[in-house]
Amino acid sequence: MALRRSLPKLKAWGALKMKAYSYYPGCSDEATGIAYGISMRAIGDALGMQLDELEDWNCCGTTPYHVAEELEAICVAGRNLALAEEKGQDIVTGCNACFVTLGKTNQRLSNNPELRAMANEALAEGNLKYNGGLKVRHLLEVIVNDIGYDQIASKVTKKLEGLKVACYYGCQLTRPNLGFDDTENPQSMDKLVEALGAETVPFEMKARCCSASLVMSEEDLALGLINKILKNAQDNNADCIITACPLCQLNLDAYQSKAKKKNEEDYEIPVFFFTQLLGMALGISEKELAFKKGVVSSKKVLAPYL
Repeated sequence: MALRRSLPKLKAWGALKMKAYSYYPGCSDEATGIAYGISMRAIGDALGMQLDELEDWNCCGTTPYHVAEELEAICVAGRNLALAEEKGQDIVTGCNACFVTLGKTNQRLSNNPELRAMANEALAEGNLKYNGGLKVRHLLEVIVNDIGYDQIASKVTKKLEGLKVACYYGCQLTRPNLGFDDTENPQSMDKLVEALGAETVPFEMKARCCSASLVMSEEDLALGLINKILKNAQDNNADCIITACPLCQLNLDAYQSKAKKKNEEDYEIPVFFFTQLLGMALGISEKELAFKKGVVSSKKVLAPYL
């Protein structure tokens, strides 16, 4: 996949020392998850992150490919790892599915010399080789660990006081052994929200599955799962939901009206990417954070902070 654009440099936010990462957008960055990509780039300079888009990246293959054609899928995902390894930077993605796919591929290629040799035979056709020395990271983990809550709080120009937030992690981010938080009751996003001055609500469904791509093949089942998450947020008086996964955001936002109708419920909860809420607290404009890309209107919830 050819490089489509360079990441823009936004206005400076103090004398921060920039740390560079190889940014892997994944296929949703300019499609269903475009607001994530836009807001992710908008917060980069503010937090001292230089997100260098990985040149000539390709689809990670996602879970279905790895089930159907395992070695072939490992080679496809491994190509991205080889490209990033050449740059000598950690590879960072905001997509939970990409994080899991690239992370597991990295583990297998790093720990299995025989498998790595087979993959490198294929990669050699493109003049690439993977040695297994890369670290695959999720954007949320980079923000909370490399930057930290205190540094983020010091950059807040617009405290989100009074905003009640349900933090939705989804089922992939923390459950594999790639995870960086508790599997059943993760707290990293909650602590980030508190650093922004907002309030997190109890949210028992925070690490449950949103149905992922089942919404296309088993819609009734998917709408039931989506409803449970939205209803739990509503029952705990959340003003909004934030997530770190483009597919989770799509399901909870775009299918919210269907879930509400099918399950005879009454809720209207905007679903944001955590990067959008973070950017708002940093004083970045609504336009630069792409809030209007959401299906459920955010106007009422965001009005006090814009």
